[in-house]
Parts: sequence; structure tokens; C-alpha cells
Amino acid sequence: MFETDIIIIGAGPTGLFAVFEAGLLKLRCHLIDALPQPGGQLTELYPKKPIFDIPGFPSVDAGVLVDNLMEQIKQFEPQFSLAQKAVSYEKTEEGDFIVTTSRGVKVKGKAIAIAGGLGSFDPRKPELENIDKFEENGVEYFVREPEMFRDKKIVIAGGGDSALDWSVFLADVASDVTLIHRRNEFRGALDSVEKVTELKHQGKINLITPAEVTGLIGDDKLTAIEIEKDGEKSILETDYLIPLFGLTPKLGPLSEWGLEIEKNAIKVNNALDYQTNIDGIYAIGDINTYPGKLKLILCGFHEATLMVQSVYNRLNPGKKFVLKYTTVSGVDGFDGTRKEAEKAVVKSID
Repeated sequence: MFETDIIIIGAGPTGLFAVFEAGLLKLRCHLIDALPQPGGQLTELYPKKPIFDIPGFPSVDAGVLVDNLMEQIKQFEPQFSLAQKAVSYEKTEEGDFIVTTSRGVKVKGKAIAIAGGLGSFDPRKPELENIDKFEENGVEYFVREPEMFRDKKIVIAGGGDSALDWSVFLADVASDVTLIHRRNEFRGALDSVEKVTELKHQGKINLITPAEVTGLIGDDKLTAIEIEKDGEKSILETDYLIPLFGLTPKLGPLSEWGLEIEKNAIKVNNALDYQTNIDGIYAIGDINTYPGKLKLILCGFHEATLMVQSVYNRLNPGKKFVLKYTTVSGVDGFDGTRKEAEKAVVKSID
């Protein structure tokens, strides 16, 4: 069992920034996320798209923002349980929480912060007969371990950033990469489209458009797919099909925790600390709702800051915490590092 101070459910930007704010108060964090890597929607759906409303950044790519947040919290040594959902929780006699994930991992903490964005993400599955049979037997909705595709034949279906970016990346890993999209036009970053075009001309990517995958072939494992193009069907041998049609947000198991839900969001007390109707469980970021709520990353950062202050007071009743600006106090990491402003030079001027 992992032990920590705050169990954060969701490793998107709000959850990641909560780690930093908690670290300033000497609180440790463990993050649980259904996706295989930190970043939430920013990483999974549009890593190369610019965000224009982050203070101090006239424009910052979503993926770069995630990288910066990860660098910012590195010194606070957060633990991660990725590619698994927070399924259930129990409260001990001492008042601690134990969260169990879909992989059976248990995390014990003093408080829970739900920062799940729009909820856990389930892949949008194509309507193909017997697709469940081939899941993890040739059909993969995420690229968790790129090396599993080494020297394999793969087919990627989709027309967005994820489909384009993984086609480019896996062109140097797989023996054969085919990208299928139902339209000739792709909705993705221009440089990604240009890279796919260049790799197509180099013979490293086989592009089939407009076309759709209409069938799956194989016994215990996928061996081929059926494709329909211009009204004609053909068979293409492959080891893997990776459908990348986006993600569907759902509250998932959290909806059964006894939390007060309103329009698929968790109601919180925004007058104080974004705590839910369950003492010790908070909800921050896009997953919560309250009067005047705005679903902005900026607002999630603000909510995370107030939430960790509340957790600190909860764990240290009666202890007064004096808030100091980081420009004054500096930042001490759990790894022994320290960041601080340069000291003023005291020297006479001749």
C-alpha cells in the first residue's frame, strides 16, 4: 500500500499544480489517473495546440504546459498510479482514506482531491462486430508502450492530432504503418500533417483515404482488417489496429461514492475550500460545480491552491501557517533541492 498526505485523482493540469502548492506546505501527493501518462486532455487530445489564457504566456502549447508543470513539481517527488481508475474508497477509524484502483493498487492518505477534469476518459470505440473480443489482442485504444509495436504491422484509424502524431512516431518503430481516415482532410496541427505527408512520400507511411475500417479478422488474435474505400472492400493484414477517435468523459466509479452530483459534476463549497459533501474529500478543476463556475485551467489552479491550504489546516489543527511569497521564502523540495531568489548584494559604491 502506498501512503501519502493527499490522494489526487486526476493528473491533468489542475492535479499537477496541486502537487506544487501542496509541496510548499510540506504535504506529499499521490496521483491516480485513468490515462497512461500525466496531462489529462492536454496530453491525450491536443498536445500541440496553443493555449492563450495562461497568465504570463501569450501562447503555450498544451504539451509544453504539461512538461513545465511536471518540471515544476519534480522536486516534490509525487507518486503516480497511471492507466488505472480510482474505483472505491474507505475511511479508517483514524480518519484516513484508502483508495483502491482498477488494478488493485491501494493508496492511503489524509485527504482526497478529485481533479479528474471532465471525469475519467473512455475511448470512443468504432462500431465493429466483435471488437471486444480483440481488445488487448490486437486492438489498442492507447499507445502505452510504443516498444510493443516494434517491427509489427500496425493500422491507425483517425484524423486528429493523436492519429497523426502516433503515425509519425511509430513510423520509426513498426515495420509497417498504415493511417486510415474517412476523409481526405485531417484536423490536426499543420506540422503534423506535413510530417505525415513527407513520410508518405518516403514510403514510411501508407495513407488510405477516404476509407473506413469495417471489419476485424482473426481467431484469438487480430490478423487482418476489412477496409471499405470508394464502395469496394479489401483485406489488409495487420498485427494491431489502433482506433484514435477521441475520448468520452465520464464520472465512472466516482458517481457511486455518495458525492452530491449536479449535471455530471461534483458540487462543492466554493465559499471556503472546494470541499464536497463528504468531509475530507475535495473536488477541483473542471469536475466540480458551484455558482459562477468557469471551466478554465486558471480557475483550477486557484481552486487547487485553496484546497491544499484547507488540507494543511485539517492536518494541523490550531497550528498557524504564515503564508509567504515564494520570492521571499524560496522553495524547498523533498529531494533536498532549494530554489530561491538571489540575495541582494550589500556593497558600498565608491
